[in-house]
Amino acid sequence: MPTEYGQDPPLSYNKYLKVRELIELQETLSDPASHDELLFIVIHQTYELWFKQILHELDATIKWINEDRVFRANHSLRGVVSIERILVTQIHILESMAPIGFLEFRDKLNPASGFQSMQFRELEFASGAKDEKILSTFSDDQFASERLSKRFGEPSLADAFWGLISRQGLAAESFDERVKATVEILTHPEKYAEIYNMQDLLIEHDELIVSWRYNHIQMVERMLGMKRGTGGSDGVGYLMTTLSKKFFPELWEARTHLRIDQ
Repeated sequence: MPTEYGQDPPLSYNKYLKVRELIELQETLSDPASHDELLFIVIHQTYELWFKQILHELDATIKWINEDRVFRANHSLRGVVSIERILVTQIHILESMAPIGFLEFRDKLNPASGFQSMQFRELEFASGAKDEKILSTFSDDQFASERLSKRFGEPSLADAFWGLISRQGLAAESFDERVKATVEILTHPEKYAEIYNMQDLLIEHDELIVSWRYNHIQMVERMLGMKRGTGGSDGVGYLMTTLSKKFFPELWEARTHLRIDQ
């Protein structure tokens, strides 16, 4: 039916999702435009949208844990790992670029770098990996600096999880106590059913981020070999150093101490 005079037009798919604005956000820098630059922008903007959703779920998870709503927290964590499985596979789409095509616009990106992804750094901080040196790299970006400083000062997912473990009557102050508490949970899954499920989701969160880092390294080396990064880093050499990062090292270490006679 036609819209009556003086009334707003009905909501449409395009209006609700702001499709017009969305498809105008991909502005290439190469001139003439490189064929592969649009794909590069679309993939990275998609990553940022997924990071936004992951942060939304991590914030909810922390809230649920602090309220001892473990079932609800696990539901949000399943959303996180589901998205991260997509992130791992999504990076391979970039490998459809021709290496020479990437070089057509790569120099235009200097000194921008994936290292500057504010939301990925927020994801790290929110999960429990807080590096104060990261804050200084965003000192010239007030928006990013304020968000990251706020994240840095807030309790993380790791803080919330170990607080929950303490409320279960298990000592969890030191690294060794947390390892011991995890071993107790792993050897008595029926007693700690939802906590057991949570630690499984947390270690999967850790594992998928490492997998994403590794796939990113492989993609970069396939495209660029050992060239330096656009932000001045050692490129693949720097990226390799990030593979050892863990949000929940205690959960990994606990597997070393498991025995069948416990």
